[in-house]
Amino acid sequence: MRTTVIFIITGLSGSGKSSAVDALEDAGFYCIDNMPVDLLPKFLEMPVERDPEIAGIALVMDLREKGFLARYQAVFDDLKKKGYHFEILFLEAEEEILVQRYSATRRQHPISTGKSLLEGIRQEKIQLEDLRSAADLVINTSKFNVHELKSKILEIARKSKKNVSMRINVLSFGFKYGIPYDADLIMDVRFLANPYFIPELKELDGEAKEIKDFILGHGDTGVFLDKYLDLLDHLIPLYEKEGKAYLTIALGCTGGRHRSVTIARTIYEHIDAMGKTVELNHRDRTQPL
Repeated sequence: MRTTVIFIITGLSGSGKSSAVDALEDAGFYCIDNMPVDLLPKFLEMPVERDPEIAGIALVMDLREKGFLARYQAVFDDLKKKGYHFEILFLEAEEEILVQRYSATRRQHPISTGKSLLEGIRQEKIQLEDLRSAADLVINTSKFNVHELKSKILEIARKSKKNVSMRINVLSFGFKYGIPYDADLIMDVRFLANPYFIPELKELDGEAKEIKDFILGHGDTGVFLDKYLDLLDHLIPLYEKEGKAYLTIALGCTGGRHRSVTIARTIYEHIDAMGKTVELNHRDRTQPL
């Protein structure tokens, strides 16, 4: 049995398929919108299917492809015989919601040519009845906003064979060089004791043992870390639940060389011990004093 997670996203036009695949792309899935079903077997033979760097594959297939209904069953059955495992996610919404969405976007319904919008929606629903019955999961998106749908899709992905986790970047920086534009959480640590004013410590940086001992040995630092790490322990699962794909936690001191580097390292090690996907970057560590 092949182990790559494959999601086939299908359903009614206007039900949120593009938002769903966007959420999976943010989560590290290799995604293709409007994938021709006859190309699926050839696509799965490509190296991307075996790429360990991707969380899985997500493909949107629907009635935009004229031959989809006639071919999907045979293609899916053949792939299952070859050992591929995939889940069909069928998205739908109530008629009045679909009408509202199409009215807002002013897009053409794929099968409404010669029909009213409502007639096209109803005809599509009838044509997709068999596929809906065969789906592994049916999601009614009528009451979801974009963020809620994204959270729902990521919840499903996290239950799949590979863990889809939020990527956390812990970043140290110096305020004198500007605030990082992509930071989600910024903590100013300039209130901590500054080793810059200790002659024998000035030339070192926050990764040196002497600097770490100096900063972490102060009582104020311990109190701060206890409270801030407790806050992060509370916030990180909430950001994951919301469906956030990336979280940047920025720690800033004056020059980005001493205090912010040590504190960023400490926070990184704490989050890493939680088993989260996290990386550490020191933006201004090598800037001249």
